[in-house]
Amino acid sequence: MDEIEKISHAELIDPQAQMVVAFLEQMGLPSDNIIADQPERAIIGQNLPTYIQSLPDDIKRDARYLSKFVVGAGFGLFDYSLNAVWNEVTLELRKKAIAYGVDIFFDAAVGGKNRDFYETEEDLASLKDAVLLDTCRKLELISDTTYKKLKHILEMRNDIGISHPTNYTINAFELLGWLQTCIQDVLRDRPTEAALQVQAFIKNLRTYNTPIDNATQKTVELKIAELPSHLCGNILRTVFGIFVSIETDVQVRKNISLIAPSVWKNCLDEPKYKLGLTLEGYNTNLHRDKYVLGEQFLQVVGGNPYRSPDERAVIVDDLLDQLLAKHNGWDNFHHEAPVADSIVSYIAGQSDILPNYAEKLVKVVLMCRIGRGVSYCNGVSPKGKVYYDNLLSLLGDKYSPIAISKLTHYEIQRKLENSECRKQARLALEKVKQNVVNARLAECFDYLITQIERNGRCVLNSDFKKLSAQYVKW
Repeated sequence: MDEIEKISHAELIDPQAQMVVAFLEQMGLPSDNIIADQPERAIIGQNLPTYIQSLPDDIKRDARYLSKFVVGAGFGLFDYSLNAVWNEVTLELRKKAIAYGVDIFFDAAVGGKNRDFYETEEDLASLKDAVLLDTCRKLELISDTTYKKLKHILEMRNDIGISHPTNYTINAFELLGWLQTCIQDVLRDRPTEAALQVQAFIKNLRTYNTPIDNATQKTVELKIAELPSHLCGNILRTVFGIFVSIETDVQVRKNISLIAPSVWKNCLDEPKYKLGLTLEGYNTNLHRDKYVLGEQFLQVVGGNPYRSPDERAVIVDDLLDQLLAKHNGWDNFHHEAPVADSIVSYIAGQSDILPNYAEKLVKVVLMCRIGRGVSYCNGVSPKGKVYYDNLLSLLGDKYSPIAISKLTHYEIQRKLENSECRKQARLALEKVKQNVVNARLAECFDYLITQIERNGRCVLNSDFKKLSAQYVKW
């Protein structure tokens, strides 16, 4: 220990530092704020050896950045030392990005047309350090706390680095604290056993072009269910990226389609909504192939309700037009159900019904559920009826008044002239009432349910208008 202290004082508090200052002055070069004062170098000499000794051998063995740090700190070039350790942090963050998957990393880091210029691991060097750091946090490759610490270090490195003129002087304790943060929170950060399993799983999945059997699928699903939710989110984003890549083997996509529903099920909502936004970005930036494959992925996992509101509004509006056309067209009983199935894939609950299309949704679904008034299948598509009843039961207090008002629409009123349509209208109203909580609204539906089979125009009665005036603008 005495020998180490001897080396520390001999080399870290280098008396030649003052000779360097004197030489700069002789050359007519700036000499102030170039080398740290001797008391600051003394603090480094007293504390740095102990800290470096405490590090494991595997950390120190190839740590050239630490050697540069020691040399810079020993000579009092604290900004040089900070730069050396930050460069190593940058390299480590790039390694994390590579392990995660550069395609997904670039999708999160680069937007717009610039995305086409980022493809390989070498392109990571083109990202600014701030973008690299922000994206690592976004993808949960580092914790929020680590991100905040590193963000501060990056700002200080940029503000007081070698290439930036400044009057600020780094003090020794700041420098040692930043070194400790970089080593402990990034450079010594070893993935957990769960994270290693995830990494191995993703690595194998990219190249596994053999069909996954049932036993393997069940095993994988059990392992996924045991993972922390944030790791499931990482897996979800990664398998989505593999799935939408045009270079991915067809069999790999089939394998992903088997395990993706389990990953989706074990994820929180946030990464699911992020995928919806990513898919919208593909469409906006004209990545047509990725967009089509992304749609297939969300169809496999049942993720359409998590697409962006703007996209859902446009898509559902178009599907409703298609459904109405099928309903009024030839062989509607057969053709309605597939379109209704697509609509339901975007509406898993009441919260998925967007105000943009709520009125149109209720009107079209009511028309299809009331039917065409023929004797065959009571005028209603047998397979489509399941979807219509499900959608009507979701309306609840929020949207059920729309169902009341749409009964007055001339197209529905024309249907209600038919006795079979009136019978189906009663059954439809019973489905709506199932999830109505408000007592006054329930009373309105009770009135219609008891009257509509005899009188299709009961919704226009003056007494009913008074009863429902709080909910319908007459």
